[in-house]
Amino acid sequence: MFDSKLFDDIAKKLSDALPSGLQDAKKDLQKSFHSILQNAFSQLDLVTREEFDTQVAVLAKTREKVEALEKIVATMEITAPHKDSSSSEETPH
Repeated sequence: MFDSKLFDDIAKKLSDALPSGLQDAKKDLQKSFHSILQNAFSQLDLVTREEFDTQVAVLAKTREKVEALEKIVATMEITAPHKDSSSSEETPH
């Protein structure tokens, strides 16, 4: 779902932020950070930017189609002959 490089980058930034006294444990902590982040993100209901952009494009096309159909229906409502419901119930004399 997510690029592993993202987790590596974040884990590296976290480990780089450690005080110099903890630099010896840097690699171990970086691996731990990576694992914790990957687990946390996998539990979230997230989508990638690519998936999001795809859905935005689909929504835009759908919106265009709906607007076009609304114009067609509005035109049909204007041009269609209006029937009076009471005249259809009348019987001829």
